[in-house]
Amino acid sequence: MEHWVPNPRAKPFVPSGYNYRSSRLSSQADTNNHQVWNPAMLRALTSRRCIGKFIKAGILVVLLVTAVFHLVFIFETGKKLSDNKIEDSDFGKEIPNELKFKPESTGGPKSILIDVTSSRENVFMAVDGTTVLEDEGFDKNRGIHIIILNQATGSVMAKRVFDTYSQQEDDAMVLFLNLVSDGRILVFAIKDEGSFQLKKAARDFLTSLGSEVISNIWYRDMWAFVTIKGGTKVGEKHTKAPDLNSWGEKAELRVKVPLADSKEVGCQWPNNSEGRRRKAFCSKVEGYGSVCHCKGPAPITFQPADLPNNKVSTIPIAVIASDRPHYLYRMLQTLLSVPGANPKMVTVFIDGYFEEPLAVTELFGLRGIQHTPLGLKNARISQHYKASLTATFNLYPDAQYAIVIEEDLTLSPDFFNYFSQTKHLLDEDPSLYCISAWNDQGYEHSSKDPALLYRVETMPGLGWLLKRSLYKSELEPNWPTPEKQWDWDMWMRSTGVRKERECIIPDISRTYHFGSKGLNMNPYFQEVYFKKHSLQTEGGVRLRDVDRMKKEEYETVIRELLAKAQPVDHSRSPCEGNFIQKTLPKDTVLTIYIEMASSTDFTVWKSLAKCLHIWDLDVRGFHRSMWRLFISGHPVMVIGVPASPYASSKPASVQPLKNLSQHPEGGAKR
Repeated sequence: MEHWVPNPRAKPFVPSGYNYRSSRLSSQADTNNHQVWNPAMLRALTSRRCIGKFIKAGILVVLLVTAVFHLVFIFETGKKLSDNKIEDSDFGKEIPNELKFKPESTGGPKSILIDVTSSRENVFMAVDGTTVLEDEGFDKNRGIHIIILNQATGSVMAKRVFDTYSQQEDDAMVLFLNLVSDGRILVFAIKDEGSFQLKKAARDFLTSLGSEVISNIWYRDMWAFVTIKGGTKVGEKHTKAPDLNSWGEKAELRVKVPLADSKEVGCQWPNNSEGRRRKAFCSKVEGYGSVCHCKGPAPITFQPADLPNNKVSTIPIAVIASDRPHYLYRMLQTLLSVPGANPKMVTVFIDGYFEEPLAVTELFGLRGIQHTPLGLKNARISQHYKASLTATFNLYPDAQYAIVIEEDLTLSPDFFNYFSQTKHLLDEDPSLYCISAWNDQGYEHSSKDPALLYRVETMPGLGWLLKRSLYKSELEPNWPTPEKQWDWDMWMRSTGVRKERECIIPDISRTYHFGSKGLNMNPYFQEVYFKKHSLQTEGGVRLRDVDRMKKEEYETVIRELLAKAQPVDHSRSPCEGNFIQKTLPKDTVLTIYIEMASSTDFTVWKSLAKCLHIWDLDVRGFHRSMWRLFISGHPVMVIGVPASPYASSKPASVQPLKNLSQHPEGGAKR
């Protein structure tokens, strides 16, 4: 370093990006304070500094607003979490009054605008411009359409249609309206015709709801009506049909309905599992009567009596349901009340994504499964059964049996007791096909003995016990496909499927069919063929000769009965009231012999069934061309000659009944 000499020709080092001119100007300004700045240069520099300050200020404002937003969000989230913690607290704890659920005002409209149209081919209802019901087409859903609206929100809580052109539908409508809570908004409209079977009692009831014209509505008139249940009429429109061959003009109604304060609607039920289920149900569904009452509501949790030696408590129960929620509600009430019922084994299978049947299922704390429908009409029902049975055995892979019941059945208190005593027969007798709780010929006048069992060659259904091995090995692989319009039960009764196997049935049924609406059901059919069926109303029945229902033993039972039986007077017509002598000793076993050329010749039997007012639409409930039932309190065996092997019991002097063409028109109804 001592001998270092600078290079006079070297250029000074300038760092990359360094503005030599600006630095030089600054140095000169510092050393020459008296020098004057260039005006243009000063303005440019000032402008750049101002823009930078504005940008910084804007960024600061954005950061402040963001911070405030996040603070508000954190506060609201904390409040909601606190509320949920209170709601999910232990079921048995009493919640302070200030923390109990109280409906809050939604800040929504104070009134709603309702539009209603009644006409021959269309019924239409809208709330604030939103369509809530539109049913078009002349060939379907005739009658009075009703929707129920929540008086605080205007939301739809129920939809129903009653074909009051047909019998008994007006009674069903009045029953439904009686189950609706006071304060609800009711909207009515007729489609096509709704007055023919609208009797005085129903008209008087509608008058009590505020209608001023219902007593003057006649054949093919149109009618639209809006009212408050337990309150006053909101609006009404009526158009008369000019003659019997024409329909009234379209009736259109538009009304404005004030909404109630949401704080005044609803109940303060306990904050436990049952209370929350009830609250969820009653906030969106209407028409179930006292289940939604604030004081003393109908129970939705049941404590059925234990069933001694219960052999069916772990058998899964498949409830076959569709869009008939009121039927489902009624059936589940009886099912869960029967001694021996186990709610954990119950699954409700719903054919379609219908909300109300699922809500009913969840109200009772049961499992509900919805699935996409396949096929049309009878094929759809058939596929629903297949999907439900398959799902049942998949859900319970260890189950060797399943009990199948429909949504339109009332169950006897003896239902599970009956199956508990008969279940082992399916394991021990390979000649058996099923065990059913239903007797097709078990009417009030044709059945009598709660302890009596029969073997029959048909499959009755309507509450039956199915074996897994039968379903998995035979039924499931061969079930009718969706394009085939076959009734599933008729298919199961067919000779090729049943393979000469039989079912066990009781003399008095353990189920009762109450449904009057369905694809293959109407009020008239229910009235004639099902209303008079008997139901065992007491539980704890000890069945008689259960093990003698096995194939060989049953033949012994029949021979014993024939040995002590005596034939009726075949010179008398069974269509006459004195066919059975009234002087006969009690419980005398009787035989009736009818002409029956072959096992498929049912001509005389069908005529006899009409005379006896039992099932006569097709042939059911027989064993080897022989039927068993009660007539005038006596056990009777109807034997086909010569088709039945029991025809040999006929005395030579007895001539089989042949011509019963003079029978009355009646079928089962009596």
